[in-house]
Amino acid sequence: MTKPLRLGIAGLGTVGMGVVKIIRRQAALLEARTGRPVVITAVSARDASKDRGISLSSYAWETDPVALAVRDDVDVFVELMGGHEGAAKAATEAALAAGKDVVTANKALLAIHGQALAEQAEAKGQVIRFEAAVAGGIPVIKSLTEGLAGNEITRIMGVMNGTCNYILTQMQATGQGYNALFEECGKLGYLEADPNLDVGGIDAGHKLALLAAIAFGTKPDFASVQLEGIQRITLEDIHQAADMGFRIKLLGVAQRTARGLEQRMSPCLVPASSPLGQLEGGTNMVVIEGDAVEQIVLRGPGAGEGPTASAVLGDICDLARGFRIATFGQPATSLQDIPAAQTGLPAPYYLRLALQDKPGALAKVAAALGDAAVSIDRMRQYGHSEPTAPVLIVTHKCTRATLDVALEALAASDVVDGAPVALRIEEL
Repeated sequence: MTKPLRLGIAGLGTVGMGVVKIIRRQAALLEARTGRPVVITAVSARDASKDRGISLSSYAWETDPVALAVRDDVDVFVELMGGHEGAAKAATEAALAAGKDVVTANKALLAIHGQALAEQAEAKGQVIRFEAAVAGGIPVIKSLTEGLAGNEITRIMGVMNGTCNYILTQMQATGQGYNALFEECGKLGYLEADPNLDVGGIDAGHKLALLAAIAFGTKPDFASVQLEGIQRITLEDIHQAADMGFRIKLLGVAQRTARGLEQRMSPCLVPASSPLGQLEGGTNMVVIEGDAVEQIVLRGPGAGEGPTASAVLGDICDLARGFRIATFGQPATSLQDIPAAQTGLPAPYYLRLALQDKPGALAKVAAALGDAAVSIDRMRQYGHSEPTAPVLIVTHKCTRATLDVALEALAASDVVDGAPVALRIEEL
């Protein structure tokens, strides 16, 4: 009988138990597809007595995940605990040092420590696989490292946090405001323990940093991802963007420019008729552009027990088949350390201003934009009953640095109340 691939699973939450269930349910299928049995020999979690719906008594139990990682009867350490420090980092390092391969869903760990871990793995002849860390069940890592390996990638963009997409699409569909839908997401269990990881764009920023490293052959650099969350988006923005043919998405974009690597995760307007514009609910979508393939769109569930466990099993099956590839698609020592682009490529922007109802107010707005060399493509003013009126402006292409000069002048003027809202319009 062919030697089985023996797994040690650390973390028995939603994803961990999903992996256990698939391995039990599909044992024969996994063996047929990989040519060898895939078995669990040991597990680890904080509470051994917790009722998880199925018996785990047939597996050895380790309270300490580091002890699990170095067991002689474990070939692959499956890290599903989460967190970029503490037990997850220590156990992953211990597994690699002990000559184990690692499969993980931990985007934060790899976005922050990925370079060091990849170098450690490759020095030991081991591999780290992390399909489940980005976009749930969508095979975007495999697409970049394998299917698109012959392409020079020019741009990656996508919606990579289902919670944010759910909030934004429900704002438009139901007319509820951000705060009400944020509370609803909390009750539905859609938010991380620290909600700012979701709505602040941090979770999606981790994912973008990993995709950028693979796509552009650079060291993962989460610290250089420009982050802006969705907390300032109002129903007014949602409806008025729609009125102009756009929808608002928390959009990640990475591209290599002459100034360095641009990585940003921020609310953007996209055409309502585009694939990204039509994306509803908690679904994720990643758009990849390459010199040969041009543009492909990957769409699917970005989280949840089944989709994420499916991605974990995809990596496990590759290891069972003997397929091995460098962590970020090429040797870690060959990854480039390039500067972060301080300003993005020029793009049109959507501006929302609360304009005071006084003579000459619009002229002052136009002058502030003109003085900063920002030209107006179109402008719309809505009726009002308050002392201020909402004014929407779509600019022609400009850099964010140029726009910021205009925004500072507008905020300091005597005709604009509060800070203007500025959202990039991403061209697809």
